[in-house]
Amino acid sequence: MTNILETVVFAEGEGTTGAAGTASGTAAGTAAGAAQNPPANPVMSTIVTILPLVLVIVLLYFMMIRPQRKREKETKAMINAMKVGDKVVTIGGICGKVSKIKDEFVWIETGNIGTQDEKSVIKMERDAVRSVESAKN
Repeated sequence: MTNILETVVFAEGEGTTGAAGTASGTAAGTAAGAAQNPPANPVMSTIVTILPLVLVIVLLYFMMIRPQRKREKETKAMINAMKVGDKVVTIGGICGKVSKIKDEFVWIETGNIGTQDEKSVIKMERDAVRSVESAKN
């Protein structure tokens, strides 16, 4: 039993042995430990606490937000460069050829209704176009 107490007291940094030495040694060891380790700088501890959150936000920006904005910019440029005669696919999956563009709307020819002269035309918003294949002139 004495060996266990000596091990515990030694682990706390106190070199005394015996029951009386253990009780007083624990209190003295705690006070000595506090004197040796001064309290941490509160500013530094706040920075260390907030730093992982900031790193996660920066990582999310570069992995998710920035590429999404880049894709949106490319899509907007593609839609603005669309002209009559281009083949398009809408977000609903309708394929056709642009027959007219006016402000925010696009008229798309999707095929023949019966005879060659009767064309099926759909009026859609420009933002409903998913991809544009330029007509080869």
